[in-house]
Amino acid sequence: MKERICYVVGAGENFGLDFQPATGDFVIAADAGLRYLEKQGIRADLVIGDFDTLKYIPGHSKTIALSAEKDDTDTLAAVREGIMAGYTSFHIYCGTGGRIDHTMANLQVIAYLSANNMRGFLFDNGTVITAMTNGSLCFGKIPCGYVSVFSCSEKAEGVTLCGLKYELNNATLTNTFPIGVSNEFIGRESSISVGSGTLFIVFPKAAKERIIQ
Repeated sequence: MKERICYVVGAGENFGLDFQPATGDFVIAADAGLRYLEKQGIRADLVIGDFDTLKYIPGHSKTIALSAEKDDTDTLAAVREGIMAGYTSFHIYCGTGGRIDHTMANLQVIAYLSANNMRGFLFDNGTVITAMTNGSLCFGKIPCGYVSVFSCSEKAEGVTLCGLKYELNNATLTNTFPIGVSNEFIGRESSISVGSGTLFIVFPKAAKERIIQ
């Protein structure tokens, strides 16, 4: 059975909306992400935001207007709506580029999902970023391409990388030293695991389809 996906489209830079929602998926426009969806011909199931970027409150039948003075970003508010609707897998588009503080906020959103036993994928320009807490991520055979692993936590312990150009066994990564940058797929099945802590993993968009688990 296909996993149901909640798509969240933000107001950052648009590197392409290369998805077609299937039956059971949920599409949320966060503020000006609505423009990107309309241009692509994809209908939003829900529109949410303070609309400081869009500059008007849309007439969509399911619109949630938020105060500009709030704790959650529009993207996090959209993700919370997806969680309340029963979704555990989130694909976030147009959440990078533009303001660097919003990009960093969206990294924290996917870390939040991971810490709560859900999975978020943040789609950038040709790359995808995900967060993983106390678990493993396995890829099928990928001929080439960079894959980088960073500690989101102060410490990520028991980090093991198998089947990549540079392997690690039960290592400790910290969030103040980027030792995991620019590793490489080398045509073998590979895996990234962490025993305790949260990792950010960055890989080519094409590798997303080769995730085994």
